[in-house]
Amino acid sequence: MQTLQRTPLHDRHVALGARLVPFAGWEMPVQYEGVIPEHRAVRTGCGVFDVSHMGELEVEGPRARELLQGLLSNDLDRVDAGQAQYTLLTNERGGIVDDLIVYELDSTRYLLIVNASNRRADYDWLKERELRGSDVRDVSDEYALLAVQGPRSIERLGLPDAPPFTFAPGEVGGVECMVNRTGYTGERGVELLVEADDATVLWDAVLERGAKPCGLGARDTLRLEVCYPLHGNDITPETDAISAGLGWVCALDKEFTGAEELRRVKADGPRRRLSAFVMVDKAIPRSGMPVEEGGEVTSGSLSPMLDVGIGMGYVEAALAAPESEITIDVRGRPRKARVVKKPIYKPED
Repeated sequence: MQTLQRTPLHDRHVALGARLVPFAGWEMPVQYEGVIPEHRAVRTGCGVFDVSHMGELEVEGPRARELLQGLLSNDLDRVDAGQAQYTLLTNERGGIVDDLIVYELDSTRYLLIVNASNRRADYDWLKERELRGSDVRDVSDEYALLAVQGPRSIERLGLPDAPPFTFAPGEVGGVECMVNRTGYTGERGVELLVEADDATVLWDAVLERGAKPCGLGARDTLRLEVCYPLHGNDITPETDAISAGLGWVCALDKEFTGAEELRRVKADGPRRRLSAFVMVDKAIPRSGMPVEEGGEVTSGSLSPMLDVGIGMGYVEAALAAPESEITIDVRGRPRKARVVKKPIYKPED
């Protein structure tokens, strides 16, 4: 039986009475008070998530940019030191090995924050393709990562405003950390990368400033309301970026793994598209439920902000336009849903 890994904040979660569950090989808090109050705290104020299970890979050397430019879908020439970029690691078929954020520390050094379940696969993929003059290292165990999210998050932390997808050294509660203007909720916020030994002090400081501790349950419903894809559900090595609606992070005018296939899919038009929908009939969709007109649900839940069943799934291209009606097989019962424009819920400015 596999022993689950624990983040440096495990004892803090236990002390707060978190419900802990296995996730991607880790023992993680799925909720504290409950998914709905935690979700609403992030939408209306400030919440904090322990996301220290995420992987951190460093790519360094005079040819580091060249290596990443040939493997990642987005164009690194669009960012400079102190900027971050959402991008994909793709295979030869245009399938999504992982979606990740790359941070340019300088022109010869990059940090990749990757999904926990793909940490080893991503490292191996990059390491096997290393160029002479580039070095890929897994530094995940050296760091913890706290996501502080919500319209009042910057104010509560006492941080200055900064543009999204930038980062800089900073300090919260006397703890030095890398302040990343990124997140997975659709709200204002930061992700604080800190040395593992300093994680508990930083966590305590964030809670003292009024952030509500939140678990993976709320993280999932928050990202679904704003239609951020979940790797392993909405996007996989078998799903291509164009069908997944992620063509905007694919610089098809450059060469990277799978670019030729993605150019073909774009030219021909995808057969299926990842679409967002809202239930018309009363029901809560779940991953794996069939779409009777063709396709399947990849993510589904009750929206805590809209109080209605919502989801995403692959449907035939002809049904992917907003206002199209589809039918979800909810445990043997046909239930009507309506395709909507993304995001399903738009956070208030």
